[in-house]
Amino acid sequence: MPTADYVVHIVDDEEAVRKSLAFMLTMNGFAVRMHESANGFLQFAPGMLNGVLITDLRMPDISGIELIKSLAAAKIKVPAIVISGHGDVPLAVEAMKNGAVDFIEKPFQDSVIVEAIERAARLLSDRPVELDDLQEVLGRLHSLSDRERQVLSAVVAGLPNKSIAYDLDISPRTVEVHRANVMTKMKARSLPQLVRMAIAAGFGPH
Repeated sequence: MPTADYVVHIVDDEEAVRKSLAFMLTMNGFAVRMHESANGFLQFAPGMLNGVLITDLRMPDISGIELIKSLAAAKIKVPAIVISGHGDVPLAVEAMKNGAVDFIEKPFQDSVIVEAIERAARLLSDRPVELDDLQEVLGRLHSLSDRERQVLSAVVAGLPNKSIAYDLDISPRTVEVHRANVMTKMKARSLPQLVRMAIAAGFGPH
């Protein structure tokens, strides 16, 4: 969908972050509107036409997860991308389970967020988000060993390697090997992409 057909809404309580992200996206041809709080966006959202939401996960008034839940409760459909810190992976996964279409870890490259916006925008035209065919994803999951599936489940839960190693009674180095094998077999280029595939396939922590 051409960028002229939708507006990217940035919700972040830090002015410097809002302005920096808005400048970068504007330079990449996106129409952008900034919102300094989740509450402010919730007041604006009911009259909104086509839009893609980028929200920080941690904000003082309402968190990114609560914002996504509130939009869903109000039946306001807007594809949402969550920006999170490295330690926020479990919360970012929770946000995706509540309807976010993607999460991006800080710090991120400009190209990563541009691609995420373009994926999200496809939902505005009722086309599925660009994800590998579900049957292919299920086939890749089936190719994992039992141990690799255990590691994947823990990764999707946001656990660090040391915790996974402790829980499975294996060394952190072995966890790294299994994790690398999982990324290779699943053909995932990044952790967010791996989580997207796992959630789309209904795979999660057991």
